[in-house]
Formats: sequence, C-alpha cells, structure tokens
Amino acid sequence: MKKVFFLSFLIVLAGGQQAWGDMAMLPFIPGVSLFEPKQRAMIAWNGKEEILLLSMDLRASQPTKVLQAIPLPSEPVVKKGDVETFRRAHVLIRRKLRPATLGQGLQVGEIAGRGAAGEVTFHEKIGAHDITVTHVLDSAGFIRWVEETLRAAGATNPSMPEPLEPIIAAYLREGFKWFVFDVVSLDTRPKTSEAIQFRFAAKFLYYPLKVTRTAEGQTDIDLLVLSPRLLGKFSGFPIEQVELRHPPVSISSAELRSLNEEMDALLGHREDMKLRVWHIFGDLSSFEKDLIAR
Repeated sequence: MKKVFFLSFLIVLAGGQQAWGDMAMLPFIPGVSLFEPKQRAMIAWNGKEEILLLSMDLRASQPTKVLQAIPLPSEPVVKKGDVETFRRAHVLIRRKLRPATLGQGLQVGEIAGRGAAGEVTFHEKIGAHDITVTHVLDSAGFIRWVEETLRAAGATNPSMPEPLEPIIAAYLREGFKWFVFDVVSLDTRPKTSEAIQFRFAAKFLYYPLKVTRTAEGQTDIDLLVLSPRLLGKFSGFPIEQVELRHPPVSISSAELRSLNEEMDALLGHREDMKLRVWHIFGDLSSFEKDLIAR
C-alpha cells in the first residue's frame, strides 16, 4: 500500500475531532459499539465526475478513538465543506414545493417514496485534522497498515474486524483502491461532524454503504442529489429501498451557486437542474451493496 498525501484541516470549532461518513469505523478499544444514527450527503454528478459533501452524527457505547475509512473509485481532492449547506438546501426545496405535495406517496420515474424534505437538525459539532488519502494495492497490505496505524495511535492489540476483511477485498476486486482515513474521538453523546467535500472521477453516481457494516444499529440517510437528468439504472443498492422524499424541484444556476459554487461549475451552470432528496433507512448490517446509479 502506498500513502499518497496528507492533509491538515485546523477547523476552529468547540474542540474534538471530526468524523464524516459514510465509512468503516474501527474502535481503539475492543468491544466498543459504534453508531451512525444520521447521515447527510449532497451529491452532484455530471456523468464523469462527482462531488460528494458528507456529514454525519456519531456516538460510541463508551469514549474511544476510532479510525475511519471511506472507499472511493478514484483519487479524490479533499477539502473542508460547510455543514450548513444541508440546511440551506432543505429550506430551498421546501420553499419551492407546494404544501399539497408534501407528505404524498410518489411514483416519479426514478424511485417511489413518501414524506417531506424534513427539518435538518444537528448535535454539537466536532471538527477535524489529519486526513490521509491512501492508494491501497492489496487487502493484506491494507490490514497491516490499519493495524500499525491503530497501534501507533495507542490502541492495544489492534485487529481488523472480521466482517471488514472480505468487504475490503471486494472493494479492491471492484476497482475501488483509494481510501481516505481519519482518527476521531467519540463519546456516548451523538455529535455532528463538520462537512468534508470529496471530488473524484466516477462513471456512475456513487455513495458507499456496505463499508458501514462495522457500525451497529439503524441509520437514517438523506442524500441531496443533483444530476443533468433523472437516473433510472441502479446496479448496486436495491432501488426499492430508496425513497424519493418529494417531486424533483428545478433550481437555477444562481440558486445552486448559493449552495455550492463548485457543484454549480461541475454541472456546467445549467438552468434546468433537478434537486431531490433520496432517503434510505435501515440496519447498518443489512447494507450489502453500495448505492450506484446511472
């Protein structure tokens, strides 16, 4: 395995370290349970590149440090994002929807669904530093690197969780050889991560799910999705388990620019973009495939 580069984000927040999802989590203390009750993402995909903005709520059954890892299909550019983007996007959607459309069951081409683009709530925010992007060449090297990293950071007798080893091997077989790592501190209270943005080449819209099977319990995922056209081919995570929160709303280039300038540029400053919220809910252990759409 080859370490490619190292980034430091000194985010001025109320202390602590950042966590972001959706990713594998390896506790430093054996037997500690990890939970991801809420995940938030905003995805812009133009058919060749994706920008993925991520934040999540995290907690542990007891205070611990955690090594996190997220797989990506190509080398990413990583930068700090703005967690308030999610709130602003939901406000924009609600302003554009007529009250009569909120809460209806929908069948609108991509996916069936129900419910509204609900209120976005956050817990105490945590910030981060020391993000590492790594090119993984083989699963054995990955496991050694993870265990050495945990040991160097103070973990006692670190070992790869048994369910994670075949998952990593499957990612490598499928061509996902780039991983982003961070070490974070959690306690028993849910905390909301500051957002991190990834930009990477992708022939499909992508959101990792199966790597989260190292955590426990149920999770609630809201994905704000932007693409030049509605998507109908889901080759990974079952389409039947994805709900559309509301009819897609049209947003202008100026409106998207007010949310995220880089996403507006990626999508070519179009005036006919459709923004929608995909909702996924379920037990983390049940996610056997990633969300892949075209």
